[in-house]
Amino acid sequence: MAFLLARWVLIDLSDANRANDLVQVVQDAARWLAGWSHDLFTFDERWARVVAGYGLAAVVYLVAGHFLAGRLRRR
Repeated sequence: MAFLLARWVLIDLSDANRANDLVQVVQDAARWLAGWSHDLFTFDERWARVVAGYGLAAVVYLVAGHFLAGRLRRR
């Protein structure tokens, strides 16, 4: 999940062609995964909103995944 969100941040910041099917699939998946944090911040710069909104979701998924993996490993 975090990889997909990071991929979208890179795609968005590089101004990829939004009409491309792969770009649309990654964007749709990232929007769904980061629905709770998308547009959470209201920075003036668009790139800062993208990095903060999707980056926050990626960090939360990384921490949650690490925590869950540690718990499962201890069993």
